[in-house]
Amino acid sequence: MATRFVGLGRNIFLYEADREKKVRQVLWGDFLDVESEEPDGWLKVIWARRDPVKKRELFIPKAQTIERRPLEIIFVDVGQGDGAVLITPETGANERIIVIDAGEDDNMERFLRGRFRTYRPFNFEAAVITHPDQDHYLGFLPVFANPNIGFRAIYHNGLVERPVAGEWPKLGGLVSDPGSSQKYLAGLPEDDAAIEAIFSNPAAIGAFKYPKVLNAAIKNPKVKSYRMLSTGHGTVEAGKSYMPGFAPSDARGYTVEVLGPVVERNGAGKPRLRKIGDYGETKNGHSILLRLVYGQFSIFFGGDLNDRAERFLLQHYAGLSAFPFPGTAEYRLMIAEAGKRFRSDVMKVCHHGSEKVTDAFLETVNPACFIISSGDDEGHVHPRPDLLGRLGKFGRGASPVLLSTELQRSAREREEKTLVDSVLNGIDRVAAGATETAREDLKAKVRQLARTNIEVYGAIYVKTDGDRLIAAFKIESKSDTKKWFYFEYAFTAAGELILVD
Repeated sequence: MATRFVGLGRNIFLYEADREKKVRQVLWGDFLDVESEEPDGWLKVIWARRDPVKKRELFIPKAQTIERRPLEIIFVDVGQGDGAVLITPETGANERIIVIDAGEDDNMERFLRGRFRTYRPFNFEAAVITHPDQDHYLGFLPVFANPNIGFRAIYHNGLVERPVAGEWPKLGGLVSDPGSSQKYLAGLPEDDAAIEAIFSNPAAIGAFKYPKVLNAAIKNPKVKSYRMLSTGHGTVEAGKSYMPGFAPSDARGYTVEVLGPVVERNGAGKPRLRKIGDYGETKNGHSILLRLVYGQFSIFFGGDLNDRAERFLLQHYAGLSAFPFPGTAEYRLMIAEAGKRFRSDVMKVCHHGSEKVTDAFLETVNPACFIISSGDDEGHVHPRPDLLGRLGKFGRGASPVLLSTELQRSAREREEKTLVDSVLNGIDRVAAGATETAREDLKAKVRQLARTNIEVYGAIYVKTDGDRLIAAFKIESKSDTKKWFYFEYAFTAAGELILVD
């Protein structure tokens, strides 16, 4: 029994034994459980080996497979919120899984169980809580509470919400710098002991949501450590901070740099984070910002940045004391200097498509592909229609690609009229004294009506081997043979990023 992966191609399928009937369209990098190599150059693969219901023998030309898979990032459809899963290209014990935010409900926990239960234990590298907004962290509650799921480390941005009343006291309180009068948050828990001191006592937590999440992690023996991640934490090399295990010296072939939050030290050398705006703007503006680089491609994770935070970051990385006027030489210099750290080919758009972003920051990142994580049933109007226009304006190339988990999702348009009528008639029968069988039949129909109205979830898959990259999503159809659509990117010999037909 061996492992191979699906090669890059728009129309690659798994077939029945006759080599004629298509059973399932597969995507670049999909896992293939190879049973044998056939004399005609085809591979026999076992689909869903551990599932007695779905298990079956299928076939694929060996020429359409590869030995090394691409790096993969899945932007999970978590509804309103952020949630992404990074899967490294290594296999076996060298594979690393990083979960970056988890939305608000149980979508992430269900995704992790469904994706990994068939081929590996649930022992993951890291969970990253970019900042304490519940549409980013609350979905970790069912993940951390699952005793089968573990993480080598949980990373946070230093702004952890304590189980106390008020706003700023939750983050440890504000202090003023004696020299500048700038206000800072200085009570930043940096290690295991600090986190456990705040969140280990269930009696003190009450109904506070963020503390419940961290307490669930503390009670899970498979969660090993808790660490702050910032520009001053992690693995620091050549003046840059990297996620531990993903620095240049780790020689993995790719890196994950930490661009935020930007830590500033006080006179005693202790880390602190400046007050950027109000409570929400500050904790959002200090989101953990990650930039993954693999070969020629780069991907930026923008957290919940806002306009105030973006101006601060651009000034910081350009070495400026004030934000310059648009159109000036200093403004152009700022874009160029900050772009050395932020420019990326793919961008996870900040704050679910909020309009509170700056043109300067969009121009600095200048991606060819934007990915928005957002959901229905929220009052924020995400993604904002005016923001979508600005993304197109500041994206790279003639046709920047805009993808959204909310917009790629497919839902049923109408209720099932026949079933609704049947339920209404059943209610009348129950009122008239129906049999137990009739009552159970009615309950079953109500449960069917209560199921989710989502036909196809809007997850977005980004895969790259360093030379090529695709951004893929499922077609709004439940057909197994017409399942995927993707955009493919490559670089020309001159270094120009292009869309491949």
